Order: sequence, then C-alpha cells, then structure tokens
Amino acid sequence: MGNRGGGSPQMQFNMMVPVTPVVRWLIGINVAVWLLLQLILEGYVLGNASITWTLGLVPENFLSKFFIWEPLTYMFLHSRNVFHIVFNMLLLWWLGSELEQRWGSRFFLMYYLVSGVGAGILYGIVVLIHGLIMGKSAAIWTSPVVGASGAVFGLMLAYGIIFGERIVYFMMVFPMRAKWFVTILGAVEVATLLNNGIGGGDVANLAHLGGLASGFLFLQGYTRLQQRRWRKQSDRRGRGLKLVVNNDKKDDEKGGPKYWN
Repeated sequence: MGNRGGGSPQMQFNMMVPVTPVVRWLIGINVAVWLLLQLILEGYVLGNASITWTLGLVPENFLSKFFIWEPLTYMFLHSRNVFHIVFNMLLLWWLGSELEQRWGSRFFLMYYLVSGVGAGILYGIVVLIHGLIMGKSAAIWTSPVVGASGAVFGLMLAYGIIFGERIVYFMMVFPMRAKWFVTILGAVEVATLLNNGIGGGDVANLAHLGGLASGFLFLQGYTRLQQRRWRKQSDRRGRGLKLVVNNDKKDDEKGGPKYWN
C-alpha cells in the first residue's frame, strides 16, 4: 500500500463491478506515472530518483522547503515493487467503482482527493511533532512516502460505512461484515504503528491511518453541513408559508377562509 513499501489487506469483493469513469482516469494516471516517469524515466534515462524525491511526500521537502504540492502528488507515485501499485489499483477499482456509482463522480473524486491529501498532511504534521519532541530522524525525515494508500484507506472506511453489512473475505478465507473488517483493519494499523514506531518498517502505517481519519472527518463534516443546509431551507419554507383566516361574515359568504402563500 503506502510506501516506504508495499502491503495490502486481503479482501474479496465483487470482481464483476464495472470500472466507472473517475476510477478509470485515476487508474490510468497512476499506471502512466509509475510506468513512464518512475520505471522508464527515472530507471533508464535519469538513473536517479529525482522525480520520486520531488513529487513524493518527503517530510524535509514538505515541511522545510515548502514543497506544498507533495501531499497531492505523492498519491500518484508508487514503489518499484509491482505488487504495490497492483494492490492499490485493484482496491481502487473494487471499492471506488461502487462508491462512485453510489455517490456520483464529482463527490467521489472530491472524497478520494480529500482522503489522500488529508493523509499526507496528517503524516507531515505527526512527523513534525515527533521531530520536535524526539529529534529529527534521518530515516523518516528524508524518506519519500508514495502511493495511493491514504486515499484507498479512505475508500475502505466509506465502504465499511455504506456497505457495512456486506460480507467480505479476510485473507480470502474468513467471512465477516465489511464494517468489522474496517474496524479490525484500523486496529491492526494502530498496533503496527505502536510496535514499529513512526519511522519503523517499510510500510507507512501512519499514512494509512491518516486516510482513515481524513475520510471520517470529511464525511462527518459534510453530513453536518448538509443537515444545516436542510434545516435552513426548511425554516425558510416554514416562514414563507402563512395561514390567514378571515372569519368575517362577508368573507364567509364569498367563499370562506382564505389561505395566502
């Protein structure tokens, strides 16, 4: 999933789900960037990782040199391990297509980007706080984080909420409801992070948790905003509707009470 390395929870979904428009574009961009820029340009033309260093999420670049684009661009890069991009793109297809069908393309794209960018920003903030308290660690301060994992974990959260009662297969064997899978997944990420530390291991567990947190905060905020808008609209309609009753006999003779809108 998120690099510094690869790894993927194993889940079985409906593999017959069609590839929706935004999901198709996202997969195409990710594959093109990985193949053309990282494998070919970096690997065979430049002979160095300058693109990954510039576009990946490097805390030193983002926090000290103000490479403010990195929380967005890191989402479209992956490690050289082919399984890293394969797992991420499969999950983007299986999860994202159903969510795009449910939400519509515009909202789905907004949620995907917010989850991924939010994961990157939260990652940078936590690394900064960790550095201020514990001192800068060269390994985490200068290591690029790449991959769509933060956004994909945000999709997992939304899938668990919307399709929570649907049965998925953990490790392709154990059936469980999607909502419990997401809960277990979050607990595993927390446990792994506590065990390895922020800079430990090859997988950026902190970015995964950042995707879960960003997705949750976005859905909560958007839901409350919509509820507030609905209440205001309801109040306006209530104030705009007035009931006027005239019990004067002359009005009664002309047709009874009158209602004005």
